[in-house]
Amino acid sequence: MTSIDAQIALPTRRFGPFPALAPGIALTAGIAALAFALRLLPGVSALSPMILSVIIGVLVHNFVGAPHAAHKGMAFSLRAILRFSIILLGLQITARQAADLGPGGIAMIATALVSTLAFTILMGRALGVAQGLALLIGVGTSICGASAVIAAKTATAGKDDDAAYAVACVTLFGTLAMLSYPLAQGFLHLSPRAYGLWAGASIHEIAQAVAASFQGGADAGQFGAIAKLTRVAMMAPVVIVLGEMTARLGLAGHGERQKPPFPWFLVGFLVLATFNSLVAIPHEIAAPIGVVTTFLLSMAMAAMGLVTDLGAIRARGLRPLALGLLASLFICLVSLVMVRLIP
Repeated sequence: MTSIDAQIALPTRRFGPFPALAPGIALTAGIAALAFALRLLPGVSALSPMILSVIIGVLVHNFVGAPHAAHKGMAFSLRAILRFSIILLGLQITARQAADLGPGGIAMIATALVSTLAFTILMGRALGVAQGLALLIGVGTSICGASAVIAAKTATAGKDDDAAYAVACVTLFGTLAMLSYPLAQGFLHLSPRAYGLWAGASIHEIAQAVAASFQGGADAGQFGAIAKLTRVAMMAPVVIVLGEMTARLGLAGHGERQKPPFPWFLVGFLVLATFNSLVAIPHEIAAPIGVVTTFLLSMAMAAMGLVTDLGAIRARGLRPLALGLLASLFICLVSLVMVRLIP
C-alpha cells in the first residue's frame, strides 16, 4: 500500500456516512465543473475535461493543499466513482462502429496497440524505468490515455504516483500529437479515411484524437472517432489480461506476486458495450449519459490530481519522460506505416 493509500484507504463495502464523504466529493465535483467551464474559453476546448481536472487537482494539491476532511471523499471519487464511470463508457461503443472500419482497420488498431505496449515495457527495462510505471505509460499510450492508465492502475494494484506520472506523460505527448498531426497531413496527403484512422489509432486521449481527426475534414473526423472508440473497446480485455499477468509474473509489482482483485467494473464495461450493440439507445438518452460519464471520469481525475506530489514526480528524472516520448513516436510511426499498407 502506498502512502496515499494509507491516508485515504477505506473499507471495501462501506465508505462511511455521507457527511464524511461530502467534502471530498464536493471538491472533486467542483474541480470537474470548473474544468467543463474552462473549456468554453478560446483555445482550451481542445483539452478534455479529464485532462483539465488533473491539472487543476495537481495545482490545488501542490500550491494550496486539500483539507484533511476531504480525504475520504477523494478516495470515494478515485475508487467507486472511477469504476462506475468506466462501466458507463461501454455505452459509447457498438460492434457496428468497429465493423465500419473493416477487418484491416481493426487489425491495424490491435497490432499498433499490442506492439506499442510490448515496446514500451521492453524499452522501459532498457532505460531502467520502474516496471509498474513503464506498464502504465505503455497502457496510456497504446489504448486511451488517462482512462486506460487509471483502469490499469486499479486492475494491477499499481501506485498512485506511478499513475499520476503516466497520466501527465501521456497528456503531454498526446497534446503534442494533436497539434502535430494536422501539420503532418499537409505533406503526407493521406485520404480522409487513412488520416482519420491514423489519428484515431495513435493519438492518446479521445478528445485529442477527435480534435486532430476533424482537422482533416468531416469524413476524416468520423473515421478518427470510430477508430478511437474501437481502441477504447479493447481496454477491457487488455487490462484484464494485464491484471492476471501482474499477479502471476510480478510485472508491475515490487517483488510481490499477490493477486489483485478481479476488475468487475471492466466486465460491466463489456456488458454495456454489448447491450449498446444490440439495443439502439436514443440520442436524447445517450448524449446526457455521455456527458455524465465524462463528468464522473473528470471527478476521478481531479481526485488523482489532488494526491499528486510534483516533488515525487520530479524525483523520477528524465528517463520516464524519454520512455513516454519513444512510446508515442513508436505508435505514431507504426500506425502510419500500416495505414499506408492496409487498404
